[in-house]
Amino acid sequence: MSFKSIAFATLASLATALPAMAADIMVEDAYARSSAMSAKTGAAFMMIHNHGDAEDRLIGAASPVSKLVQLHTHKEDANGVMKMMHVEEGFALPADGMIKMQRGGHHVMFMGLTEPFEQGDMIPLTLTFEKAGEMEIEVPVDLERQPMGGHNHGQMSN
Repeated sequence: MSFKSIAFATLASLATALPAMAADIMVEDAYARSSAMSAKTGAAFMMIHNHGDAEDRLIGAASPVSKLVQLHTHKEDANGVMKMMHVEEGFALPADGMIKMQRGGHHVMFMGLTEPFEQGDMIPLTLTFEKAGEMEIEVPVDLERQPMGGHNHGQMSN
């Protein structure tokens, strides 16, 4: 294993071990992935905690790694087929609550990637909250991470 690989692995594990905080908002266990090296899309997943006594709302996301960044979720249609959709109003973040962003559910979607996601890369991501404002985080790319149950992003079945 090269020094560069060891350094990236160390940085990635430190980034996921240390939560990002802004005001009463804390982001933990963030990671990003794409389905293949040639993919033009990718996604980020994380746990967003609100330790305050006032509700907030995640209303946007931005990153220089893609042409467009949106908040997405999956919903089942009338035929039982899971469909991914943009959530323009964002996600409610209750007081003393959390948003669980995971594969097959809520996530940050990167469309039109400027470069492929490579294992160990760090993705700059700005999350925008209605009340707390902007929060800048670094999200490690983890192409090897397996989903924790549920559907695998990009592999929905009917």
